[in-house]
Amino acid sequence: MVSVQQSPMVRSEEDLGPPWLRPLLGTSFFVPCPAHPDLSKNECNLFCLGCNHAAGALCSYCVPAHRDHHVVQIRRSSYHNVIRVSEVGKLIDIAHVQTYVINSAKIVFLNGRPQARPGKGVTNTCEICCRSLPDSFRFCSLGCKLGGMQWDPTLTFAIRPKRSQDSGGEGYGSDDDSFSPRKQLRRAGFELGRFDRGVRWSDDEGSKSNTRPMTPTTPPISRCRPSRRKGIPHRAPFYG
Repeated sequence: MVSVQQSPMVRSEEDLGPPWLRPLLGTSFFVPCPAHPDLSKNECNLFCLGCNHAAGALCSYCVPAHRDHHVVQIRRSSYHNVIRVSEVGKLIDIAHVQTYVINSAKIVFLNGRPQARPGKGVTNTCEICCRSLPDSFRFCSLGCKLGGMQWDPTLTFAIRPKRSQDSGGEGYGSDDDSFSPRKQLRRAGFELGRFDRGVRWSDDEGSKSNTRPMTPTTPPISRCRPSRRKGIPHRAPFYG
């Protein structure tokens, strides 16, 4: 009997993420900067996306040398490295990864946090490190999502353009499409109601008519209460 070997799944480089993703997940942060050992506050909590692994973790004194590059800041939460969603969410697709709110900022963890024994009543765990998760997520970190791509071809780090609601499923568009017909009509109606309340629409031409209503406009009603004029005081009569 001849056994058929399955070929490994081929993923595009775009799906696996940008070239700086793997070096970012494998870099050690919050260590003294080897380039500035004698300076205070030389903790490495920055990463240059343009240099990838060539530069490694950076401190604040290394930033001037990367002035023209995209530098992100890594933070700490429960002794694990995290990054803000506002910084990484614009660069890669973080779908299916659990997000947290720390210090009023939404963050994601870089690497997994294995949990040996899930809590009581837990029904959903990370597919890689078995950490307890809400039912709406599959992974607890970016690194765990990267590991899940080995068997799930639907996972990707590439940001796909979203389908436009007004295109009928034929094309793609962003959520903030200011040129959509529906938004144009809504905007035109707003401008008409705000600025052209006295202008009538012509049924024949379908355009604005300069004809004004024949009835005079009603002056605005003043809601201010008129002040009462103080009269002459009257003295009480004297009775002897």
